[in-house]
Amino acid sequence: MAYPADDSDRLFVSSKDGRIFVFANNPDASAVETFLDIRDRVHSRASETGLLSFAFDPDYINNRYFYVHYNTRSNGNLQSVVSRFKVTDGDHDTANSGSEKEIIRFDQPRSNHNGGKIAFGSDGYLYISFGDGGHPPSSAQDRANMFGSVIRIDVRSSDESAPYSIPADNPFVGEGNDVRQELWAYGLRNVWRFSFDRQTGKLWAADVGQDSYEEVNIIEKGRIYGWPTMEGFDCYQDADCDSEGLEPPVAVYENTPGIYSGDCSITGGYVYRASRLSGLAGSYIFGDYCSGKIWALRQNRNDVTDSPDLLIDSELNIASFAEDQNGEIYILTPEGNIYTLERE
Repeated sequence: MAYPADDSDRLFVSSKDGRIFVFANNPDASAVETFLDIRDRVHSRASETGLLSFAFDPDYINNRYFYVHYNTRSNGNLQSVVSRFKVTDGDHDTANSGSEKEIIRFDQPRSNHNGGKIAFGSDGYLYISFGDGGHPPSSAQDRANMFGSVIRIDVRSSDESAPYSIPADNPFVGEGNDVRQELWAYGLRNVWRFSFDRQTGKLWAADVGQDSYEEVNIIEKGRIYGWPTMEGFDCYQDADCDSEGLEPPVAVYENTPGIYSGDCSITGGYVYRASRLSGLAGSYIFGDYCSGKIWALRQNRNDVTDSPDLLIDSELNIASFAEDQNGEIYILTPEGNIYTLERE
């Protein structure tokens, strides 16, 4: 779920099959319109494929652009696609599905670990997360591709020959043609959701684990986040692995792989900056897809995270978190339901 900076007080929600819906930011809203329908090009049959995320251009109020991250199939190959679309002239509740301009397209070796988040930072650049291509083997520390990474690109001056440019201060600019200079950080397994703290600008990401741990990371420029050398704070395959130069997570919790009623797949959320639940101010809110547990990761005065506090065992399948124009947090489920947190 996302919203444009146009003072219209609308919310937009995407469905895995390739649609985006729009409605008033009101719990009593009864009218829901189809904003975009690209089911004809979205491949959503596998559990981790489909329309994964979307984001509105920072200058949406003037250019009416928004960006979509989805999977498709072409010539028998599964692919990741990031494209720009435009709203239909004279109708702000309907997008032009024929206005698609591809920004990125590349083949995926497997249907899992597609990552999926797309968002603009306060710097105006577009950030995108990609999974590590599936496991095994992991490509998360191969800088010749964008698997297992968060990338950062500039889409503001795109044209037919160059749909995006590389910001000059990206960390690997100038390191040679064998290094993807789009990379902002890498060594991640499958960042399904990330978000920016609307007060500090910090990029918080939840990285889905393999056998033992789910982890929360603060993504910083040029950092290497360990996978597949490390899982959480521990060595993954080699008990005597070399962790030098690898950025540890800020928090982890143990998972119970194969037991879908337990903790098994982290869903990243947001740092709470609204006023309705003042006791959560400054806390990173996140949950687990399988168990439905929702935690608050609080921060102390030294900007060091403490152990997460369990807020609620919701028993929901948490596909995504979202925030509205006021910073209030929402929980989305695969059934199409939208929930909020309430004080007891």
